[in-house]
Amino acid sequence: MVPAAAIPAGREIATLAGGCFWCLEAVYDGVKGVESVESGYMGGRTPAPTYEQVCSGNTGHAEVVRITFDPAAVSFKELLEVFFVIHDPTTLNQQGNDAGTQYRSAIFHHTPQQEAEAGEVIARLTAAKLWDRPVVTEVAPASTFHVAEGYHQEYFARNPYQPYCQFVVAPKVAKFRKHFLEKLKK
Repeated sequence: MVPAAAIPAGREIATLAGGCFWCLEAVYDGVKGVESVESGYMGGRTPAPTYEQVCSGNTGHAEVVRITFDPAAVSFKELLEVFFVIHDPTTLNQQGNDAGTQYRSAIFHHTPQQEAEAGEVIARLTAAKLWDRPVVTEVAPASTFHVAEGYHQEYFARNPYQPYCQFVVAPKVAKFRKHFLEKLKK
């Protein structure tokens, strides 16, 4: 968990897993009120996991993004609204062709309020029957955040023409922009 001293005054942290962290990072980098997004790993058993270890599916970690945001500009619930549009919360341990527990859908809450709000959003979306299958998003307490290797940070911004970025990341960024025009950074 991020020590309280590491969180700037008046800011909050959200930690989300929804498939490949490159996709989530690229989207949340464009959200008004988001000050930083770091790719990393959470929710597993291995101390100081590497990307290769996490990809094996044996560590229990999920690829996550740690989002530092200004709650006066964007709420945790608004971040979750974006989250549930840009990934499929009904596929267990999979997003598209990315399969394994490291690609699970999860909300790692940092406060009781975040836990409650995550439950409320999931209940509302379930009641709305937006999907044919049930939401399988895990809601769990935040644990140790392990920053991913440097080459994963700002991956889409640095590699927009890489095939995975063109065919997987870019469509998610476009979907976010289409649905949340008012939430875009200027």
